[in-house]
Amino acid sequence: MRLLRIISSLDRRSGGPAEAARRLDTELVQLGHSVEVVSLDDPGESWIHDYPVAVHALGGRGGYRYSPRLTPWLKENASRFDAVVVDGLWQYTGLGVWRALSRGTVPYFVFTHGMLDPWFKRAYPLKHLKKWLYWPWAEYRVLRDAQAVLFTCEEERRLARQSFWLYRPRREIVTAFGTADVPPDSAALRDAFHRQYPALAGQRMCLFLGRLQEKKGCDLLIQAFARVASRDERLRLVMAGPGDEAWVAHLKELAHKAGIADRIVWTGMLTGDLKWAAFYACELFCLPSHQENFGIAVAEALACGRPVAISDKVNIWREVETDEAGWVAPDTVEGTVRSLQGWLDATPQELARRGQAARHSFERRYKIDQAARSLMTIVGGRLPAPAH
Repeated sequence: MRLLRIISSLDRRSGGPAEAARRLDTELVQLGHSVEVVSLDDPGESWIHDYPVAVHALGGRGGYRYSPRLTPWLKENASRFDAVVVDGLWQYTGLGVWRALSRGTVPYFVFTHGMLDPWFKRAYPLKHLKKWLYWPWAEYRVLRDAQAVLFTCEEERRLARQSFWLYRPRREIVTAFGTADVPPDSAALRDAFHRQYPALAGQRMCLFLGRLQEKKGCDLLIQAFARVASRDERLRLVMAGPGDEAWVAHLKELAHKAGIADRIVWTGMLTGDLKWAAFYACELFCLPSHQENFGIAVAEALACGRPVAISDKVNIWREVETDEAGWVAPDTVEGTVRSLQGWLDATPQELARRGQAARHSFERRYKIDQAARSLMTIVGGRLPAPAH
């Protein structure tokens, strides 16, 4: 098949959709499909040139990423493709696609990537009001006229119906989602990580890996870690990821006031072998997020055979709990403390069992080849019955 992906940015620092797109497109090409991408990045950005398929970077203005080139480009080129997939909401990508394709013959599909989660309505009521003003004449139409609205898990589909009452998609489809398999654990990987961060050698490491932002519950994790740190002098918390300078400064001040500043290592964004080495070096991956559509980093931790401690606002929490691949608790300090205590109370045998369960969970649910085949089944026209 010939697939066109539309996404506002392919910068991995922007979050999960960009990373997921890269992994999916790599797999789709390996399966024999033709894939091209339109992004609203500036053409000179480095992440455009190392992307695995052809990228048409049209540029975009402001946070909304408005691009006057998008709709004309689609009208001229859409006939070359069998289907179009739009990643995300609330930026010009969706409206530009709707303007070009809503009355045409090339179907388009929309991945919401958790952007209809009602958490945003509660957490940012003023932003939600602005979205309501935008919704009827833009996003509502984008979703209404899509061939289908795609969700990465059942929890995301269920929650999406709670944000806006004027929500009438033709179809809602839950598709397999995940990430590529990971390189095997090795002494070389771990040695490289410990050369970079020698203070972590021989320590018991809890890892957070993702954007350092309020939504991710980073402050909850720091406060909870402070409550359990005295249980073992070898305990270390690694905060890996990019973040707003003011928020990161707030987190560091929080750690200082809690008396655990010397027990936390801030690595910035980790990529490549260093990222995989961090997963293998840790005993536990923790994400106490207030809202998480899927959590690519959770799937990566599972792939590395590491148990996870996640909140019940990470939308795959039911699967993690069912598979006994870690610990699940509310997105509160107390809930996060409970998960960390579960980890620390576990015997080596229990940790090994949960690690094996994590790997099995990944293989069963979240391998990228399953996600790629599921997506092509959907866009290829073999759709399930409409959801009601």
